[in-house]
Amino acid sequence: MAAAQKPASFSRRDLLRGVAAAAVGTVVGTADYGYVYARHRVGLTRETLRVSGLSPELDGLRIGFLSDLHRSDTVSHELASSAVNRLMAEQPDIIMLGGDYVTWGGGRKRRFVRDAAEDLAPLTAPHGIFAILGNHDDDRDMTAALSANGVTVLRDARTRLQVRGVALDIAGIRFWTRKAGDIARVVRGAVPDLILLAHTPSRLTEAAALAIPLVLSGHTHGGQIVLPGVGAIAAREFPVVQGIGRQEATSIFVSRGVGTVYIPVRLNCPPEVALLTLESFTRLA
Repeated sequence: MAAAQKPASFSRRDLLRGVAAAAVGTVVGTADYGYVYARHRVGLTRETLRVSGLSPELDGLRIGFLSDLHRSDTVSHELASSAVNRLMAEQPDIIMLGGDYVTWGGGRKRRFVRDAAEDLAPLTAPHGIFAILGNHDDDRDMTAALSANGVTVLRDARTRLQVRGVALDIAGIRFWTRKAGDIARVVRGAVPDLILLAHTPSRLTEAAALAIPLVLSGHTHGGQIVLPGVGAIAAREFPVVQGIGRQEATSIFVSRGVGTVYIPVRLNCPPEVALLTLESFTRLA
């Protein structure tokens, strides 16, 4: 008897390409086809994040969040500058960057590492700019390029700020740091006001287990292609695909990002930068 065949395994890349082909095939020849070009229109998302145990002094703190720039042959300087300008117009108190500044930044694409860092160079905020790396970012080259422009890159590391007279800890983990024990070592000794930058929202479970109050993530692109009545097929593996989520005492915001990956298409999922205003969860309870 013939051996049973294993079920087919599809990567996120395969799913995006397949969904894109179906979506474009559906909308070609209609006014809806214009949505394919929505990737060029960077929007500003304003959200209020309820944060458990937030110190009263930090109530109203405004975080500018930008993720998944993906500078490449198909993500231009003009798109990146549009995102930076939208965020800077809001004058956030602090800026955080969620990783994937390029698409596979090695070989001939290494030039985009410098381009991405230069595109982000105009960013400035009173309490600084803090970043993590994504799975597309070279650990050495991207870190050096961002650091040269005054960005603090957190690679399984934590830093402490004084904001409005109270201590605020910002921790950042590498994409490949996944175990709760490894994350626990990064946040050990942190003050109660703690923000974790984790490129993928898949780390929400570990963050909740460690009672980390707030996580900021990207990576999903919001699904990049969202079909009416079906949703974001290529992002169903994630606990939160976009926007605000919560697990136990941990809140999370997941950005749709700026760029695209694998295919230069967005459908019903426009690019964004975010202005996130912190608010004590206990105050609203």
